[in-house]
Amino acid sequence: MISKVVSGPDEAVQDIFDQATLMLGGFGLCGIPENCIASILKKGTKGLTCISNNAGVDDFGIGLLLKTRQVKKMISSYVGENAEFERQLLSGELEVELIPQGTLAERVRAGGAGIPAFFTPAGVGTEVAAGKEVREFEGKKYLLENWLRADFSIVKAWKGDTAGNLVYKGTARNFNPMMAAAGKITIAEVEELVPVGELNPNHIHTPGIYVQRIFHGKNYEKRIEQRTISK
Repeated sequence: MISKVVSGPDEAVQDIFDQATLMLGGFGLCGIPENCIASILKKGTKGLTCISNNAGVDDFGIGLLLKTRQVKKMISSYVGENAEFERQLLSGELEVELIPQGTLAERVRAGGAGIPAFFTPAGVGTEVAAGKEVREFEGKKYLLENWLRADFSIVKAWKGDTAGNLVYKGTARNFNPMMAAAGKITIAEVEELVPVGELNPNHIHTPGIYVQRIFHGKNYEKRIEQRTISK
């Protein structure tokens, strides 16, 4: 079996080009590809369109790429924890497409499944519906939404094998599995990299056929987005 292992994040992202469209997995600051983001930051790739549920925070995650103006457009659902994102949005420096969270998830899933468009009731009668087709089914209005696909999908898993099979843990299963299927090139960083055969086939969330590159990530911070402490 062909090994898909690369030496690390620098090699994994070396061909990400200016103006590329990226999908970045995770939910909040959980399950985000920290190592790859750091390498893209160092590489200086610019004009990126980033598809991600969150925009990170000011000094972590995608927020690092926003700070250095490497992101041209954000396609996201929740962006409330990033002051720099807010500043760039209000000043017109950053293009932003805000999407209902379920619609974002389904548009990504549709991209991976090869479904060009679908109808959903979410967003009918709101700004989300501007310029989009609305059709009625069984007395209810639905909005036409197109798939989302990317030049590169960058995901983070708990465990993976050298063939690219991936297992996620907990909240990291939000967006990572569907994004892994929707990129022309999928890059996976994992906390634990094992030989083929060590993963239980029944526990694999992303089959290796979707993954082109995999590496063992290091020094994960796993930050908390909003720390709430009760007395």
